Amino acid sequence: MKPARPILLAVALCAAAAITAAQVPTPVVPGIDVAGMDLTARPQDDFFRYVNGRWADDTAIPADQSSFGTFALLRDRAQEAVRTIIESQGKSQSAPGTNSQKIGDLYKSFMDEARIDALGIAPLKDELSAIARIGNSRELPAAFARAARLGVRLPFSVGVGADARNSEQYAVQVGQAGLGMPDRDYYLRNDERFAATRKAYNTYIARLFALGNQPEPEAAAARIVSLETKLAELQWDRARNRDRNATYNKTAIAALQSATPHFDWQAYLAAAGATSPVSDIIVRQPDYLKGVDALLADVPLATWKEYLTFGLISAYASDLSTPFADSQFEFNGKVIAGRQVQQPRWKRGVTEVEQALGEPVGRLYIDQHFKPEAKARMDALIRNLLAAFKVGINELEWMSAPTKVEAQAKLAKFRVKIAYPDQWRDFSKLEIKPGDHVGNQMRFRAFQSAESWARLGQPMERWRWGFTPQTVNASYSSTNNEITFPAGILQAPFFNVDADDAINYGAIGGVIGHEISHGFDDQGRKSDGNGNLRDWWTAEDAKNFDARAAKLGAQFESYAPLPGMKINGQLTMGENIGDLSGLAVAYRAYQISLNGNPAPVIGGFTGDQRFFMGWAQVWRTLTRDEALRNQLLTDSHSPGAYRAFVPLTNIDAFYAAFNLKPGDKLYRAPADRVKIW
Repeated sequence: MKPARPILLAVALCAAAAITAAQVPTPVVPGIDVAGMDLTARPQDDFFRYVNGRWADDTAIPADQSSFGTFALLRDRAQEAVRTIIESQGKSQSAPGTNSQKIGDLYKSFMDEARIDALGIAPLKDELSAIARIGNSRELPAAFARAARLGVRLPFSVGVGADARNSEQYAVQVGQAGLGMPDRDYYLRNDERFAATRKAYNTYIARLFALGNQPEPEAAAARIVSLETKLAELQWDRARNRDRNATYNKTAIAALQSATPHFDWQAYLAAAGATSPVSDIIVRQPDYLKGVDALLADVPLATWKEYLTFGLISAYASDLSTPFADSQFEFNGKVIAGRQVQQPRWKRGVTEVEQALGEPVGRLYIDQHFKPEAKARMDALIRNLLAAFKVGINELEWMSAPTKVEAQAKLAKFRVKIAYPDQWRDFSKLEIKPGDHVGNQMRFRAFQSAESWARLGQPMERWRWGFTPQTVNASYSSTNNEITFPAGILQAPFFNVDADDAINYGAIGGVIGHEISHGFDDQGRKSDGNGNLRDWWTAEDAKNFDARAAKLGAQFESYAPLPGMKINGQLTMGENIGDLSGLAVAYRAYQISLNGNPAPVIGGFTGDQRFFMGWAQVWRTLTRDEALRNQLLTDSHSPGAYRAFVPLTNIDAFYAAFNLKPGDKLYRAPADRVKIW
């Protein structure tokens, strides 16, 4: 019995296949896990199962995880390597104030479970008392700022980031926030499953209040859920929040103060630690802030204090004694994510260290686990993909010459970050004390906040990374117009030195192409090569783009991974465009790399077949229903099993490689296939 139903395509498999086990009885393909394939499945009907079917049948999701697949496997490996690094720092006699001392003592402070259990709620005593002392609503801005410095959830998030219309400057930005459940739909959907989740959430709040010796746990929980429901009703949905034009509303602080008279923004900024005068704020959802302002006037101060109290305890529950940590796991781990057991303490400890000191740990990880030649080879691959994208722009039949000139100019300005930073962050001002775990977490969060606010009025720090080197991921930044590939993802099956070019171009090449394509997806296309939000499209070209994007969105929305829950084509639009266009450019780059020569047949598979198999293999994914439900509501990525094949149904080369014909389940008529980049 499987611990969870895997995400697999609900299609009937036919006995006949274009490539059958009889034709290829014992294929050996370096870089492809042929043993994990289901060669009885027809690739024309269910490509995910064809490439990954036996793996899915033979794999169980670990009890402490909500999903499992290629990404999780690599993250597990990285976590094991990082554990060794962290524990080695704890064994050494490091000088006080060094990164080695901080890494070792932070980990040991979390691993000292007996001390943490003995302290109970005591580490939060001062902050709980500060909330209790709030005497009137005029004190809320300073109280909110104090809470924000400690990583406590507020009705809105305020931070410092690049100004999307002037990417050389930092700006203060404010947006909706404040929910303890993952999304507004958890509060608003009239569905039995969501009703049960809301009940469990109410129980979770009451439990933390009781553990924290707070008055009226059940009544307080009801009031907090009621307040958060009001916030949810005001919030924009996630698809609307992707619109970079709609969420850019630069507002003079005087005008913002006039629109929200019940909240003193200058008092908040001063208490938060703004180091430079603030004349404007970029507001993401203006009507939401007006709604929150009305709630500040209507909701009793006592309820706001309860909301802050719960936010504080919840923010540190995993760092407190076992009853707090277990209560948080029961809700966030089991109810929301479907995990069956709490992770071992060492895994949680590694996560705690990586969140605070992941970059210093990553510096050691690079020294021990990354080969310099991999960076050079990755750089060459990226350059090949960029060159192929340049060719692709010129060949677009639907785009006019003026827009092509702008697109080429943006492509030429792409920045590339590979493996690890050229400049490392300075953690000298972060104090980590032995045996003071909650205090260490508070000091780290305050350090992060101070570092962020200190950027105001300073030159743009484009050298900063959003990932640690050991992260298994990749990204595109619109304001930096840059793509980033940490060392963590530069390993098999994404990047395999033993595999041939076809597989590497399909795997890591597809990922590279995906990130490049983000610069030209439905939102990335709105910024220019300097990272500034600017319309550089002709009206006709923009219309053509939107029509193609809508067609792709409709394709994904035709799939329902859970009963009654389809993929949200608008929420996932950027990632879906990234997959489709990234694969197209990776395939073009692969063809260019052949220099007109035929690709070898390996294990009975042609080069084109291996290319698409390499892509599908990296999307091996099994997901518990609870986590899948959360993903469909909150994640801008489509589930992995669908990423493995939906983009391919738009690529002519896939049809030729696997002989797709009308009547095959994955067949789309040529007129229905989408090409964007």
